[in-house]
Amino acid sequence: MEQTRITRQSEMTTNEKWVLASTAAGFSLENMDIMMLSFALAPIITTLHISSAAAGWIGSITNLGMLAGGAVFGLVGDRIGRVKTFSYTIFIFAFATAAMFFAHSLPMIYLLRFLAGIGAGGEYGVGIALIAENFSENQIGRMSSVAAIGGQTGAIFAALMAALIIPRFGWNALFLLGILPVVLTYFIRRHVQESTSFLTAQKRTRANHEKIALSRLFATPALTIQTLGLMVMTIVQIAGYFGLMNWLPSIVQKQQGLSVSSSSLWMIATILGMSLGMVVFGNVFDRMGPRVAFGIFLIGSACVMFIILIIKSAAALILAGALIGFFSNGMFGGYGATISRLYPTVIRSTANSIIMNVGRAIGGFSSVVIGILMDHYSLTVTMACLAGLYILSFIVSQTLPGIRKLQH
Repeated sequence: MEQTRITRQSEMTTNEKWVLASTAAGFSLENMDIMMLSFALAPIITTLHISSAAAGWIGSITNLGMLAGGAVFGLVGDRIGRVKTFSYTIFIFAFATAAMFFAHSLPMIYLLRFLAGIGAGGEYGVGIALIAENFSENQIGRMSSVAAIGGQTGAIFAALMAALIIPRFGWNALFLLGILPVVLTYFIRRHVQESTSFLTAQKRTRANHEKIALSRLFATPALTIQTLGLMVMTIVQIAGYFGLMNWLPSIVQKQQGLSVSSSSLWMIATILGMSLGMVVFGNVFDRMGPRVAFGIFLIGSACVMFIILIIKSAAALILAGALIGFFSNGMFGGYGATISRLYPTVIRSTANSIIMNVGRAIGGFSSVVIGILMDHYSLTVTMACLAGLYILSFIVSQTLPGIRKLQH
């Protein structure tokens, strides 16, 4: 009887399953969009006859849109509810992405990517808030990581579709896949329910005439330090991820004279490494706390940077990709889980959106910075700079009072 009761308690409710599935699907579609842009970038440069610098701004403008979307829809999610806001952001994201089919000029691409960024940026904070409010505290790390793993399927899907669609129909046609998320909104509105904790907090906020505003993230000196510290950590996270994923294959090919026989093998190995890292991180997070989990993975990220210097074969490059993916992106789900536990329900969506999207907006420029470092310094110096960023994030993760209090 006791064993049966424990088993039932460990099973997810129908709403919890829908929350997790919807959030994972949302993250998957976001990753699909990012990967589609990555594969379409070279054809865009060729067909529109634009410079690499102009093309590089496409990704940066997308990140700026994410920051704007995070600011707006984070607040909307805290005011009117997670479920409605989640569906609104997906609609914006889907139609802006699909409209790229009709984009035949650079200004139009910039505009549509900014709008797509607004939808994607708003989606993240609301999705993480849904997870935090529908699962117990000792499950948030794992559930956030599961949702992040779901996001990797979108990257694989985009890579496969890019190989099939672009050679036959051109890069514009690839973005028609962006309409797929509209289907997701139907299931979200039909099956996902607001949590009791959010509805209770919403009623209390209205009764007390509390103000929901960005200023609440900086209401006291302690909160200001906490918010800025978490922003530093997310900036490092995004900088490391985008910098390495964009540059790693070409870095090794240039410096070591190697070639990767199949880019799909590199991608699959890296994604598998990321997914395994997310599973491990989520379990360590829930069992030992964020300070230990981030500590292990940030030191690991700093160390694996130097593996690139000793790579001597294509097989070693693929293994290095898996290891770097394991450490550098394995902790992605942990930021949302940490932020959700450090900020109250009434401002949780805003906190997640602003902190993560500041990381995206600033960290997204890492590809440019790494390119400059590669032009003027050695590979060792470049990797040392990246390792130094992870050490900085490690120091922040170990010293922020809020994270220390969450330690198990």
